[in-house]
Amino acid sequence: MIEAVAADLLSRAHRGVIVDSPPGAGKSTLVVELSGRLAATGERVMIVAQTNEQVDDLVARLASAHPDVVLGRLTAGDYEVPERLAPLRGPALMFASKLTELAAADVVLATAAKWALVKDGEFAWAILDEAYQMRSDGLLAVAPRFANGTALFVGDPGQLDPFATVETDAWAGSAWDPSDSAVAVVRMHNPHLPVHRLPYSWRLPSTAAPLVAKAFYPFTPFDAGSDAQDRSLTLGAREGGSADSALEDTLDDVLDRAADEGWAWHGLPAAHVIRTDAEAVEACAALADRIVRRGAEAVDRGAGYSRTVSPDRIAIGTAHRDQAAAVRAALARRDRAQRGLTEVTVDTANRLQGREYDVTIVLHPLSGRRDATAFHLETGRLCVLLSRHRHACIVVGRAGIADLLDAHPHTEPVRLGVPVKFPDGWAAHQAVLAHLGAA
Repeated sequence: MIEAVAADLLSRAHRGVIVDSPPGAGKSTLVVELSGRLAATGERVMIVAQTNEQVDDLVARLASAHPDVVLGRLTAGDYEVPERLAPLRGPALMFASKLTELAAADVVLATAAKWALVKDGEFAWAILDEAYQMRSDGLLAVAPRFANGTALFVGDPGQLDPFATVETDAWAGSAWDPSDSAVAVVRMHNPHLPVHRLPYSWRLPSTAAPLVAKAFYPFTPFDAGSDAQDRSLTLGAREGGSADSALEDTLDDVLDRAADEGWAWHGLPAAHVIRTDAEAVEACAALADRIVRRGAEAVDRGAGYSRTVSPDRIAIGTAHRDQAAAVRAALARRDRAQRGLTEVTVDTANRLQGREYDVTIVLHPLSGRRDATAFHLETGRLCVLLSRHRHACIVVGRAGIADLLDAHPHTEPVRLGVPVKFPDGWAAHQAVLAHLGAA
């Protein structure tokens, strides 16, 4: 696949090349490899990512993979070099807030927001990472830097769409809707650009790839890059004798199922509750605590590791920031034995996008709700939450979600010129619930 993409790029027969990727398919590996090849042409390369964390990850990987390529990290004025990059700083990795100070760099990396402030300089090659997260108005701001060059757009079409903090209804359906993703607008105006699709997910295990592909990628199916025998998740002996032994038995049953099958549903009684549902929040924290207490061991023979699932290899995903804050507080209360539970990553889907863990716990976006809004039904949000794990994913939710989906009518307006998204939220949620066996 890399050879095919490289051939299209280096031929310069097209103004751009698009690479669609399922979760964990090796987008970063592709970007790193092609960056080196493009730099070898003797012409400068610009790389655009959406967050500072994404840019810094690429800098670290490029410095390791291509030590002979001079890198330039274009930063904001108040940027602080992270500890992991500080030892690499030198002639082969420069940091500057002005592009003119990085004239010696073969590859220059920055966020889309920083590139939008650069008004001079042109590059023969541009790589736009996580391009489906980038709004088209962001692309318009950076496009002058490679107006006469060739661009590579890399991203995951099934993840969260870019968002705006203002109403965008006035532009809905227009060919230049600024809230559309960069890739959507590029494809609309350039229908003949070559599109490549990465066929395997190297993150998702064989237990997860079929469900994620069916629910979120029906027209671009993919397979797991590993077989069932390549990975395993084992748990230590159950602990007993506490006052909450019945609850702990239930949690242990859920964890055992997740270890065996890769998925598990932890159901709570049906009820309409406030968003920071105390019982669901406590269940998420208790499951993470139980994973650590039982000394879960994750093995990936293909990747060559066998490791304890430490708290920093566990993530809990939510739809809202206040839910995430409530889960963090619940973990802190449970961490009296100093097991490191505060190191568990707890965040919203937006902030978990692009990251991976051994085990994830998901608070279902529709759990305990009276309605099914467009926000909670968005397929990209559920896709992100269910595709961060390498070994197992546990979904926590109240009974009645399927009934809510059946009873709640579609209230979003239909706009002319706006492609219908498929699968829609109803289809994706129902497919996931049916697989999990959730009532």
